[in-house]
Order: sequence, then structure tokens, then C-alpha cells
Amino acid sequence: MAERAPHSPMAGTGWLEGWRLTFGGEDLLWEGALSTIVEDPDSRVFVVLYDVTPLDEGQLDRWEGNELGLHNKIRLRVQTMDGSVLAWLYVLDAYEGGLPSARYLGVLADAAEAAGAPADYVNDLRTRPCKGIGP
Repeated sequence: MAERAPHSPMAGTGWLEGWRLTFGGEDLLWEGALSTIVEDPDSRVFVVLYDVTPLDEGQLDRWEGNELGLHNKIRLRVQTMDGSVLAWLYVLDAYEGGLPSARYLGVLADAAEAAGAPADYVNDLRTRPCKGIGP
């Protein structure tokens, strides 16, 4: 986020209740499927919240491929220690399925750990099935 939204400070963390982290589509840069979320009443996803400026919002929209229809931007309720807040999330507009690369999962796990995600959540990310690193 520091690179994609340099003017938008972290505003906290929380849980997206009733949603599950999954992967879909395929990205050549990341050598595998990309992260997204799907509704699942028995799951929850750890999220980091940012106070996104209008300038950074436009940059994020372009980065996430909104103009190309790669993601849909949806507003969902996130549970934080201070209560419930509405947040914008980018949801991949592609089929669910496929494996992320080990490198991509490592980036997600490192970011979750740095933001204070519980150790079991980070471990689940680090041990998910993935594509090995190429030759």
C-alpha cells in the first residue's frame, strides 16, 4: 500500500465476517491466481483498513484494473475493536479456483503478520497449497 497509495495512512485492522479468502483468475506477474473474497457464513478474513485519499483512490482503482473490469469495488462492513465500519474492497471478477504462487502467498502472509494478524491466521496463509517457485 505504501507504493500504491502513499498518501493514505493505515487506519486499523479488523475482520470481514461471513467472507472467505480464496483465489481466482491468473496473473502472469504473480505466476498464479490472485486473492479475492467470497461469501461464506462460517468464515472470516483479516483486513487492514486505510484512510484512502481521493488521489490515491484513483491510483488504486487503476492498479486494481477497474477500468478493465478485473475487480469490482464493493462496500462491506468490517468489525474492528472500535465497532463496525464500512470499507471499500476490491473483489476479483473471475472464477474461483487456481493456486497462488508461493511468492504471492508469502507477500500476503508477511503483510498480515506485519499488521498484527493472529499467528494461526498467518500460519494458515503460509501453509496454503500453492504453486512452487519456477525453475
